[in-house]
Amino acid sequence: QVQLVESGGGLVQAGDSLRLSCAASGRGFSTYAMGWFRQAPGKEREFVAGISWNARSTSYADSVKGRFTISRDNAKNTVYLQMNSLKPEDTAVYYCAAEASVPSWRVLVKAAEFGSWGQGTQVTVSS
Repeated sequence: QVQLVESGGGLVQAGDSLRLSCAASGRGFSTYAMGWFRQAPGKEREFVAGISWNARSTSYADSVKGRFTISRDNAKNTVYLQMNSLKPEDTAVYYCAAEASVPSWRVLVKAAEFGSWGQGTQVTVSS
């Protein structure tokens, strides 16, 4: 099992960009499927983006498609979420998630499929 620590959140204005990072410690990161989720106040946690452990497959929520990009650097045990053209509705706590024992090509999109979670980082977008 890996331990996950998110960073890079903050307060920005609409239209700005942020890059979130999720650093993993523990063995086997390069064979973990990774994902980003977010949870706004009063709302359920929702899928944002996912990446397979071979980094060849990605998936995005419709609400962020074309604006957000997920990537990973297995040498650094880190997954990133580049967020461009941020909107006030992107305001939420963003969580990183990881799961092992997944085929190399598979992208996970459901929260219940992930076994490891970070503590989250707050992203606030002002209008």
